[in-house]
Amino acid sequence: MPRSSLTKKALATSLKRLMEKAPLNKITVQEIVDDCELNRQTFYYHFQDIFDLLGWIYTTEAVESIANYKTYTTWEDGFLKIFLYIEKNKAFCLNTLKSLGRDHLDSFLHSVSFELLMGVVNEVSKDMKVKDEDKKFIADFYTLAFIGLVIQWMKTDMKEKPEVIVEKLSELVEGNFASALKRYEKSSNQL
Repeated sequence: MPRSSLTKKALATSLKRLMEKAPLNKITVQEIVDDCELNRQTFYYHFQDIFDLLGWIYTTEAVESIANYKTYTTWEDGFLKIFLYIEKNKAFCLNTLKSLGRDHLDSFLHSVSFELLMGVVNEVSKDMKVKDEDKKFIADFYTLAFIGLVIQWMKTDMKEKPEVIVEKLSELVEGNFASALKRYEKSSNQL
């Protein structure tokens, strides 16, 4: 692993460790670099600020882990991985939710969910003539619903098991992608 990646991981580990005890807005760059025995200059060589580091953590740890789950048969596993990541990193994610870093959490959830759902929509519509804007609308609708579901789950202290939530979600959307796409295909053919 390149030295740059090791340094970034060390800074990420320190931020996550510090966020187990303190909210993000109470943590300084100096505390992060002291924790991993680096200097401030090293931090700023890799990241613009703490929020940049926060975004990097979500992108590298979570987004990349669901890259292989963008199909109709695997999307549930992808969403389950998102829930399990949040559950495993509970203090870190909850502190992000309760802080000014909330935008990073929302951005992370949107990017992974939208990309995953867009893969499903594209797969289901491969033999249909549906406008790209309609496909994006469907993916965005389900993305926003999923983000709301995750945020509410986090706000209620993550009491429900992720497997149960994903199973309920699966029941809810089963067949809805195809039927929505068929309606969009039909309406665009009538124009």
